[in-house]
Amino acid sequence: MAAERTNPGNTDAAVPGTVIVRETRRGTFQQDIISGRHHLIADEPVNVGGLDSGPGPYDLLLAALGACTSMTLRLYADRKKLPLTRVQVRLRHARIYATDCAECETREGMIDRIERVIALEGELDAEQRARLMEIADKCPVHRTLKSEVDIRTVEEPAV
Repeated sequence: MAAERTNPGNTDAAVPGTVIVRETRRGTFQQDIISGRHHLIADEPVNVGGLDSGPGPYDLLLAALGACTSMTLRLYADRKKLPLTRVQVRLRHARIYATDCAECETREGMIDRIERVIALEGELDAEQRARLMEIADKCPVHRTLKSEVDIRTVEEPAV
C-alpha cells in the first residue's frame, strides 16, 4: 500500500482527511497541527520542558473522545427528540497497574485508563438517561480506542 501523500506544494494546508503535525522549533516540544483550515498548537507543560503553549498529546486525545461523545449524544437526543439541553464531558487519563482493573484482559504491567464523566442537563427521565449513557459508548472515537488499531508508519522523502 502506497503512503498517502500530503499536499507537497503547500505545506500549510492538509489534504482533506489528513492532519499535518510539524515542529515549530519554538521550545523543545511545541507542534503546529493543521487540519484543513484549522490550526492548533500542541505542547507539553513547563515542568517537563515545554512552553505550555497548548494542550499536550494526551489532552488532545481526551478532547477528541470528549467532543465525539458530546456530538454523538447531541445527535441521538435530537433525532429521538429527547429534552437534553446540554452535555458536558470531563475526562482524565492515567496509567494504572493492570491488577487494579478487574474487567481488563491484561493481567500484568501497566495499562491506560480514561475516566469519562458525563453530565446530562435537561428534563430527562431515568430511562432516557440510561439510554444516553449507553449511546456514549457508541461514539466513533470511543469505538476506535476500544478496537484493534493498525498504525502504519512510512518515511516520506525530503522535498
